[in-house]
Amino acid sequence: MKPVIFGLSGETLTPDERAFFAEAEPAGYILFRRNIADKAQLHALTDDLRALHGRDDLLVMIDQEGGRVARMQAPIWPSFPPGAVFDRLYDVAPSSAIAAARANASAIATTLAEGGVTVDALPLLDVRHDGASDIMGDRTLGAEPMRVAALGRAVLAGLADGGVVGIVKHMPGHGRAMVDSHHELPVVTADEEALASDLAPFQALRNAPMGMTAHVVYTTWDAALPASLSPTVIDRIIRRRIGFDGLLMSDDLDMKALKGDIPTLAAAVVAAGCDLALNCWGRMEDMVGIAKLLPDISEASRERLDRAMASVKRPVKGPPLEELLATRDALLAPVLA
Repeated sequence: MKPVIFGLSGETLTPDERAFFAEAEPAGYILFRRNIADKAQLHALTDDLRALHGRDDLLVMIDQEGGRVARMQAPIWPSFPPGAVFDRLYDVAPSSAIAAARANASAIATTLAEGGVTVDALPLLDVRHDGASDIMGDRTLGAEPMRVAALGRAVLAGLADGGVVGIVKHMPGHGRAMVDSHHELPVVTADEEALASDLAPFQALRNAPMGMTAHVVYTTWDAALPASLSPTVIDRIIRRRIGFDGLLMSDDLDMKALKGDIPTLAAAVVAAGCDLALNCWGRMEDMVGIAKLLPDISEASRERLDRAMASVKRPVKGPPLEELLATRDALLAPVLA
């Protein structure tokens, strides 16, 4: 098995993809809108991926946050609100906000599990800061670290209720970035005291099954390398100071914050301490290059992967989707009216 998550080019596996994936055996896959047409097609695709590898617990992930980040679209699937809605409700009724966040996440998980998706890149634990890039913005769960942690814990629990593994992101915190890491490299110059508040939600949820790194330079910890490529940040900050021992993946290698060819970047994030490299775009040339450069997955990383996928059991029968959505909407009524 190679320590990488690959994207796919379309709604079905091409013959070239089928042959390559069977040989390379990536740790998992990530899906985007280009891979999704309807419920029957999505289920057939994820079944095909599982059959290809003979792994019922195959990591098949998606970014289904709600708001502006949603790969499964209405009217086929429900629309889900962004994280900021739960932050607003927390101002009025904290316990209702936590319950609403859990019901919403459980509803998301229900739709994912129905399609055979096993992992969601949620929750964001990035603490929002005024004046920062809007790339986080209304995706975040707030500006107060312990509120972010409380709502994030509810999201993880809700996903697990629906049989889906959550990913805490973007470690060790993207909320201060002044530019969008999809387009350029953010550099955060805050000192240790200030950064402690950004670490706090991740420390509170250090036992999460999966985490994702940030393509952000933190000059206090490593002035030369972004977190995804920094052995110092991954070992000293994420693994030791935060105390996270779950499966750690990089953010997408194609983001313009990182410079260099994709296979070399994949090898670099794994060498820096990420368990898995995330390569989203399904370009065969890049994927072949990655498979050639990457070593086989380490024993420690394979153990983390297996532990993460075993952390959630598919529910025998949970509340119906309509009930979860109705519960969420009733709780959110004070801020949506």
